[in-house]
Amino acid sequence: MPQENIKSKEIILSIDAGTQSIRAALIDTDGNILHIVKTSIQPYYSEHPGWAEQQPDYYWEMLCKTTGQLLQNQENLKKDILGVTLTTQRATMINVDKDGKALRPAITWLDQRKADSRKILPGALRPVLKTVKLLDTVESAIQDCEANWICQQQPDIWQKTHKFLHLSGFFTHRLTGEFIDSVGNNIGYLPFNNKTYQWAGKYDFKWWLFKIEQEKLPAMIKPSETLGQITKKASLETGIPAGLPVFAAGSDKGCEILGSGCLTPETGCLSFGTIATFDVATPKYVELRPMIPPYPASVPNTYYTEVSIFRGFWMVSWFKEEFGLQECMLAEKNNDVPEKLFDSLIQNVPAGSMGLMLQPYWTPGIGADPYAKGSIIGFGDVHNRAYLYRALLEGLIYGLREGGELTQRKTKVPVTKLKVSGGGSQSEAAMQITADVFGMAAERPHTFETSALGAAIDAAVGLKLYSDFPSAVRSMTRTGKVFEPSLKNHQLYDNLYKRVYLKMYGQLKPLFKEIKDITGYPK
Repeated sequence: MPQENIKSKEIILSIDAGTQSIRAALIDTDGNILHIVKTSIQPYYSEHPGWAEQQPDYYWEMLCKTTGQLLQNQENLKKDILGVTLTTQRATMINVDKDGKALRPAITWLDQRKADSRKILPGALRPVLKTVKLLDTVESAIQDCEANWICQQQPDIWQKTHKFLHLSGFFTHRLTGEFIDSVGNNIGYLPFNNKTYQWAGKYDFKWWLFKIEQEKLPAMIKPSETLGQITKKASLETGIPAGLPVFAAGSDKGCEILGSGCLTPETGCLSFGTIATFDVATPKYVELRPMIPPYPASVPNTYYTEVSIFRGFWMVSWFKEEFGLQECMLAEKNNDVPEKLFDSLIQNVPAGSMGLMLQPYWTPGIGADPYAKGSIIGFGDVHNRAYLYRALLEGLIYGLREGGELTQRKTKVPVTKLKVSGGGSQSEAAMQITADVFGMAAERPHTFETSALGAAIDAAVGLKLYSDFPSAVRSMTRTGKVFEPSLKNHQLYDNLYKRVYLKMYGQLKPLFKEIKDITGYPK
């Protein structure tokens, strides 16, 4: 349909299942959120140290609750829904039988259990990999592969497994009855060829690293293509009209990037979510680190590169729980959110936090470095919890700047614009610190619901409401508030970043190693 003929009554139902909540939104073809319902969820439970699991049926019940609440009083909008789309948290894996019934709890992306790499990686190969500096990368991939752990520790479960699915694939089966998923969700430790957008070839080494039989994997289609139709059973449970087409999108992070309007590597897309990330969209396959592929994007045949701070703006929740009782009580009294009050808390704290510096490696043992730990240095008698909170925000954004510099070196494309999304972008202080640390304007999209919006863009293209992604992005995204950098603050941050932050980990790593040797933490 030509763009000028698009009518506002054409509506897309977008489901966004993140780590801490499930959202369902009705979005029109101008990118307006007409109605949205958000249901908070328990991210995981842990029966053993380092484990992070959740019951798949719990996810489904929360999805049904959310869509049901959205649609029950929206009959006037419900009749105008043309299609459904779905985006979910990344790398949360579920074993199901031939009927789609879960065989064990989902292993979420926050899980830290390790498979035994010695049972997969031959001892004779280790010196070779070490010589070419790939041993840590290969060993880490083997250990972190959920399927490897299940095969080793719960072989009976693996034998009964009909399909091994992402949360997105699990939901898709519940909605459509099909074992199918979007390529844009294919993120994790799986035998997938990121260059061809297909499962790896028969002789690809990934089948050897990740012990998964190909028949246990779902069919895949590209973002904006049709996954299936809402079944009568799903309609009864969710309230979504039966027969509506369900369109493939991408992961929540990939949809955030698309929903922020980022289509080219000149735009740095920062996400202030549970994981804080620096991403760029790129048509080219670019590895930021050897053997670590870029992720499939929510636009077909494209990628996004990512540098992530694993616990990201989760650290704001950590601060709230450990130091924010006063703000939490006041927020509850005034029916407000504590995070808004934290901005007021630091309004009199100067840029640079009087030398209090934080490095946000709050989850130990992430990636190839088994000794990584968070650190805070530079305490003086002037510092209190307000300084600590500002230092936390500054440390997170220093880490994202470092990721942005790595990205630009690898893509060879300078970043000239910043788009910031995710829950943390609602903080005026965090946005201004971002502009000041990077030394360039930081833009907020017109909505905080960029993940749901990105998925809706996929559906709009799939429905032929727009002829291509650039035209859909032009019509459905726009800039909200823009934060301009302070030259004075940028010069201060630039010195602290280059002369202190970039040197912290190298200086402290020997001590982190000693801590691990003495305490055994992290394992």
